[in-house]
Amino acid sequence: MSRLSRFLTVFVILAGVYILLLRPAYQPPPLAPLTERIDHILIEKADRRLTVYRNGKALRTYDIALGFTPMGDKEIEGDGKTPEGHFNINRRNPDSAYHLSLGINYPQAQDTAHARAIGKSPGGDIFIHGQPNSLPDAITLPGDWTAGCVAVSNAEIEELWQITPNGTPVEIRP
Repeated sequence: MSRLSRFLTVFVILAGVYILLLRPAYQPPPLAPLTERIDHILIEKADRRLTVYRNGKALRTYDIALGFTPMGDKEIEGDGKTPEGHFNINRRNPDSAYHLSLGINYPQAQDTAHARAIGKSPGGDIFIHGQPNSLPDAITLPGDWTAGCVAVSNAEIEELWQITPNGTPVEIRP
């Protein structure tokens, strides 16, 4: 192989590596922030998305992370599942271990009764929250990593925090 052929081969390989790995991915322009209050949150676990609504109209959809064992309904404390059903936002925690958090009123009476019937605790402290405070703001952990909560990016929880009043219905579907 001639010197020129080797040079061209190396050049093509390096150009390919740059194009595939090092070139920044396309970033769409940021959406205008939502400013008006929402009246419903729909979480679709299988699709890993959270959609906010006002007057029946979808306003924005966010990618989410779930509990580390995302399939199925939460049954007991420590199972790593995100609960399914109809809930409400019932509290806010600006001092959470995660970047802001909106509490969901889990467990409900039927969740507690089911867990007690099998001699277990249903767990609790289910939130929609941002990333761990120990991470820089620009980092969003990949995959399902929570203990049963719903996680979004820090920028997204800041938006949700502003537009989600306590009492907002939350529907979590499988």
